[in-house]
Amino acid sequence: MGRPQSAVPCGGWCADTQLDQARLVASLRRIRVPSARIRDILALDAVSASEEIRAYRAGTEAEHAAQRELVGHLVDRLHGEKSAMYEVTVRDMPARSLLSVIRRVHQDELVPMGRELFIHRLRRGGVPRIEGVAGAPFMIFHGEVSADSDGPVEWCRPVPDDMADALAAGFPDLTLRTEPAHQEACVAPDAPAQWLSGTQTELAIEALAAWTSRQQRRPSGGIRLLLIPNPTSQGAGPDSQFALPLH
Repeated sequence: MGRPQSAVPCGGWCADTQLDQARLVASLRRIRVPSARIRDILALDAVSASEEIRAYRAGTEAEHAAQRELVGHLVDRLHGEKSAMYEVTVRDMPARSLLSVIRRVHQDELVPMGRELFIHRLRRGGVPRIEGVAGAPFMIFHGEVSADSDGPVEWCRPVPDDMADALAAGFPDLTLRTEPAHQEACVAPDAPAQWLSGTQTELAIEALAAWTSRQQRRPSGGIRLLLIPNPTSQGAGPDSQFALPLH
C-alpha cells in the first residue's frame, strides 16, 4: 500500500496555487519522479519546488542524451567501427596536500553528501579554496557506486601546503595525506556535477578505459570525479570532469 496522500508533506502552497496536492503528485509520478523526491518537492516553497522540478527534468534529459550516445557507440562497436564517446586529454598534476574522508554511499547520496558534509563543512571551517583544476575537490571511486552498490568513495580536498597541518588539526575525523605529482587522463561530460547520470558516468569510464588500452598506459588509482567551481554556471553547480591517474 502506498502512503496516503494526506500523509505527504506540503509546503503550504500546493492546495492554494497551481495544482492541488493530489493532481501535483499524479503529475510528478507521470514524469517518473521517484516517491522520495516527490515528498521532498512537496515540502518546499513554490519557488524552490519549481527549481527542483527543473533540475530533475534537466537530469532526465541528460540521461536520455547519454543513453542515445551509448546506444550509438555500442552499435558502432558491434559493427567493428570505432566511435568517439568523449575526447580524452592528458594533463600534469602537481604534488599537493589533501584532506580526505572515505564513506560508503549509494549513487543518489554521492554529490549531496559530499557537498554538504565535506565541501560546505570545510568552507564554513575556513579552509581556503585553491584556484584551478589542481585545487578542485574530487571523489575517488574505490568500488562501484550505484543504486545497489555503495562504493566506498573517498572525498578529497586540496589544501595549501603551508596550512595543511593546522587545517587538519581542526578536522580530526579527516585524513591529511600528500599526493605525489602525476599525469592523469581526463574527460569532461557536458553537464554539471549534480546532473550527471549513471549512463554519462559509464560513458566517461568506458572512454578512459579504451584510451588507456590504446595508449598502453597503466592506471595508478581509481576513477575520479572532479567538481570544478564555475562562476558563470548561474547556480547550475560545478563543472564535472572524470580523471584517471596514470603511472
